[in-house]
Amino acid sequence: MPLLGNLNPLNRHHDLEIPVGHLLAGIGFVFLSYFCLTLFDTLAVRYVGQKLPYRQVALASFTSLSIGHNVGVAALSSGAVRYRFYSRWGLSVEQVAKIILFCGVTVGLGLMTLAGLCCLIMPESAARIIGFSESGARLLGITCLAGSLGYVVLAGFLRGSLRLFRWKFEMPPQPIAAGQVVVGTANFLCVSACLHQLVLAFGDAGFFETATAYVGANLTALVSHVPGGIGVLEATIAFLLGQSASIGALIAFRATYFFLPLPLGLISLSIAEVRRWDDAKSLESKAKS
Repeated sequence: MPLLGNLNPLNRHHDLEIPVGHLLAGIGFVFLSYFCLTLFDTLAVRYVGQKLPYRQVALASFTSLSIGHNVGVAALSSGAVRYRFYSRWGLSVEQVAKIILFCGVTVGLGLMTLAGLCCLIMPESAARIIGFSESGARLLGITCLAGSLGYVVLAGFLRGSLRLFRWKFEMPPQPIAAGQVVVGTANFLCVSACLHQLVLAFGDAGFFETATAYVGANLTALVSHVPGGIGVLEATIAFLLGQSASIGALIAFRATYFFLPLPLGLISLSIAEVRRWDDAKSLESKAKS
């Protein structure tokens, strides 16, 4: 199934075609990832003491993140979209800000936990990718998992706010903290599985090898602040996986995980804004009458 035009006529079929089975499996993992992301917001809404129907939370989550993943600086771009939804449903500015911070912490916990799992399950692959010795990779894995476990344990004992330099974070109840680790890790497992399916179409890379490369690439993209990490994510994965990461796999990953949900998110946002405008006009008419 061709994904782009002729970048190189000599190897077009080898580099730019994805078997339908791998492509559909990759898209399936994209849907699972976005489902996990809706659970980020579900936990966050509970964290701020509010109750909203899942369909509303899922709409706010999918719309904000499908746009935020492509615009870049996700905390700001997706946060602005989240505010448009949650403020309409009665949440305060402070509560929306807490939801955004909570989801950011969940992302960090998910990345840290997956990194730890990769380093402990496949230390030889992790060591080769990150440039550590195998013992160093194992130590890094233990440190990452200890950090995630420590967060959950701390949530059971600490009441009030956790301060780190200028930042203040109100610890959630322990069940919610454990949920953050679970859904955060599940999300990045799904994203890694999507990438792995597409990489397998052209090369032979193990799942945890691919996951390790994705974690490293994601961290690099977050630091770069390039919109959607475009170019940075692909270049880092290609560097870490070497010949296993073909251009076709990387283009397909960008298209399925980032570009495919974007129009759906824009349509959802447009419909929501039209409804908001209609509601405002209706209230204005009632006030005049």
